[in-house]
Amino acid sequence: MSNVPEAEKEVIAGDSLHMNKGEEVKLTEASAQLRKVKVCLGWKAPEESDGFTVDIDASAFLLNRERRVRNDTDFVFYNNLEIDGGSVRHGGDNRVGDADGDDEVIHIDLETVPFDVESIAFSVTIHSPEERQQNFGLVKDAYIRVVNEEDGKELAHFDLSEDASEDNAMVFGELVRDGVGWKFKALGDGTDGGLYKIAREFGVNVAPM
Repeated sequence: MSNVPEAEKEVIAGDSLHMNKGEEVKLTEASAQLRKVKVCLGWKAPEESDGFTVDIDASAFLLNRERRVRNDTDFVFYNNLEIDGGSVRHGGDNRVGDADGDDEVIHIDLETVPFDVESIAFSVTIHSPEERQQNFGLVKDAYIRVVNEEDGKELAHFDLSEDASEDNAMVFGELVRDGVGWKFKALGDGTDGGLYKIAREFGVNVAPM
């Protein structure tokens, strides 16, 4: 695999759960009848830093072929927990990350995701990072994992590296249509500007957060 370009690496779910940046996992190779998954995100962070709460949020963006949302409601986050009758549903905002299990979960019914959605990108961002002067340097052991909702089997797992310590927003990974199935790609693309910047880059008409 060392001779394969970073962006083209692929593994089959079950062969290598723990992924590196740029790798892809063919989810439906492991479960041909895969219908529902949950994308789970976890982290450890202090409750406060310099008097401000450290609040980390997970979000999802339903993207078309041009990697843009079809409309502003294709943005699932703490103020818009569900779209398209529950095809993508946020499990709710958790304001305190800890070391015990997943902190926020996004549920996806793959069979009801609209046909013109080519991918679903997942971000992790720090709330009001510029005002609070916070970044991922405060966050430890952050990860994203994909789990078969029906049998609880973990299909993919990607840990955030320390390289993101100066960022306050991260597109962690994405589900991508793969023929009639789906695959998961580990991205780890960090930036500053928080959730607002990522939302705007995906075409969401949103006010500063």
